Amino acid sequence: MKEEGTEFPPEKGRCHLFVAYACPWAHRTLMVRHLKGLEDVISITVVHPTWRKTKPDDKDDHHNGWVFGAPQDSDETFANTAGDGGPFTAALEGCDPNPLFESFSIRDVYEKARDTDGKYTVPILWDKKTSRIVSNESADIIQMFNDQFNDFSSIPNLSLAPNDLKDRMQEVDAWIYPGINNGVYRCGFATSQKAYDQAIQELTDSLDRVVDILSQQRYIAGDRLTLSDIRLFATLLRFDEVYIVYFKTNTRSVEHSPVLLNYCREIYQMVAPTVNMEQIKQHYFTSHPNLNKFSIIPRGGNMEKLLQMPHNRESATSNKKQKAGI
Repeated sequence: MKEEGTEFPPEKGRCHLFVAYACPWAHRTLMVRHLKGLEDVISITVVHPTWRKTKPDDKDDHHNGWVFGAPQDSDETFANTAGDGGPFTAALEGCDPNPLFESFSIRDVYEKARDTDGKYTVPILWDKKTSRIVSNESADIIQMFNDQFNDFSSIPNLSLAPNDLKDRMQEVDAWIYPGINNGVYRCGFATSQKAYDQAIQELTDSLDRVVDILSQQRYIAGDRLTLSDIRLFATLLRFDEVYIVYFKTNTRSVEHSPVLLNYCREIYQMVAPTVNMEQIKQHYFTSHPNLNKFSIIPRGGNMEKLLQMPHNRESATSNKKQKAGI
């Protein structure tokens, strides 16, 4: 994006980010945008957490997905896509209409860009000048935010992908994604006992591996915060409040692992403005009627309060014999 002659050269105010607080992949981009001090450089719109029919007037279209919030003076409410649960207000705080052009759903954004081949996902990094999608791949977007907007960043010297840790980052990403980031979904959407048993075992083993590493060093790839930590934290943040209940991932718990809890505390306290647990829970528990027919949102624990407490990660590197706690 930064090279001379590139199609989307970085400029202040040129890019717009469409995200959901609820989506862990979209949340990655919000965290890096915050850590790099790009809030005044890249504008955002947050979609509504509850999925809806993206073409509600077309009875033959059955796609469900992300929709934009209603104006804050709207009193519109709706149920889940099966017509049960709710009501959920369409003017949920922080969820706004698309400020760039008229649209009901994220699907409309893709269609405006003439991109209808894939899934209608967030995040989307949108180029305002050309009305095109720069990227909808979170791994690419967080890398762009890390190193291609430094001329406009308020924290340009922070590197979340330092050269001396890139090999290690690649190594941990290679097993954290299938085992943990995607592993929770493999558990939750398994349609056979065999598939679930395999997924939960891989998830459990991967979490134990994370604890072992974090018992000996402060961050997952070494002695500095990296994009790999951002990827991992996005899943761990949602683990106890959502995945244990919704996706049946109850072999482990962040709250009951001192290593994981303190690791999450440190990162949470760096990115707290990007976390909206209310919307995280609303999305998962109201968007899949086949998993939760009446969209009942569990009260859950108080993970955000726990994450606000002091952490002990300063001693993680020197305390090689720290107890895992699992």
